[in-house]
Amino acid sequence: MTPEILPGLAALAGRYDAFILDLWGVIHDGTKPYPGAGDTLARLKALGKSTVLLSNAPRRAHALIEAMTGMGIARDLYGGVMSSGEAVHRELKDRTDPVFAGLGKRLYHLGPERDRNVFAGLDYQDAPLDQADFVLNTGPVDFSESVADYETVLQQAARRRLPMICANPDITVIRLGVPVVCAGALAERYRELGGHVAERGKPDPAIYPVCLELLGLKPGQKALAIGDGLHTDILGANAAGIDSALVAGGIHRAELGLAWGASPSAQGIEKLLAVHQGNPLYVLPTFVW
Repeated sequence: MTPEILPGLAALAGRYDAFILDLWGVIHDGTKPYPGAGDTLARLKALGKSTVLLSNAPRRAHALIEAMTGMGIARDLYGGVMSSGEAVHRELKDRTDPVFAGLGKRLYHLGPERDRNVFAGLDYQDAPLDQADFVLNTGPVDFSESVADYETVLQQAARRRLPMICANPDITVIRLGVPVVCAGALAERYRELGGHVAERGKPDPAIYPVCLELLGLKPGQKALAIGDGLHTDILGANAAGIDSALVAGGIHRAELGLAWGASPSAQGIEKLLAVHQGNPLYVLPTFVW
C-alpha cells in the first residue's frame, strides 16, 4: 500500500493524541533546527498534544536537551526525551539483561569525549583495547571519519573476541546536509569480522514502551512516530505496532532526488520502499505544519 503523501503535519494532528519524534533529520541537522520545526512543535503544544523525542544519539537524554537548548529549541516545546545512549546507560547500570550482566567492568570506549556520559558515574573502568573486557561503541571521533579509519581497531577487538555494545544503531545521519558515519556502521563492520554486537535504540521495539510511558497515553489514545530513516524510525515503529510517518527530506532525500522541502512523488516513494524495509502510513516533505 502506497503511503499517503501530505504537505505537512496539520493534516495528521487531529488523528493522533501524541507524537514520537526523531531528532537528527527531523527536528535539526546536528547544528541547527530545520526551518519550520520549532513552529511545528509549538503548534502541537498549543493543541495539547503530548510529545516525546526519541533519538538514536549515543548520549544521555540530558545531554540532548542541553544541545537542543543551545540550538535555540526551547525546553518547553516538547515533553519527554529518550535516546539509545540513555538506554545503554540504564542497561550498564542495572545489568539485569543477560548481555549486560555478562560484561566485565573494563571497557574500551570507541567514540568521542562528548559521548562519555553514557558510562560516566558508573562502576566501569575505561581501559586500553588490549586490557578491555568489551567495546562500548558510540561512533567515530570526528564527523569526517569513515569506517575504514577504524579497521585496525575493529580487527584487534575481533581477534580478542570482545563483545561490542553499540549505543547508536544508525548507519549514517545528515549533518549540515552531508551524510556522516555513525556507530551503527562500525558495528556492521564488526559483525562482518565475526564480532558479537548488542545494540539499543531504534529499530528495537523494546525502546518504545519507555516512550509510551513518557507520553502518558490514556486508553484509546493513539501515537504517531515520525522519523527520516526507514530502517530505524519506521521499521522500529512497525515492530512496536505504532503508526508512522516518514520525513522524505532526511536521510533518504538523495535517493528520492529531492530538493530540501520538496514533496516526493508516489512513484518515488514506491521505488524507495521496494529497496528498503519499513512501511510508513504517511510521508511528509519535512517536519513542517
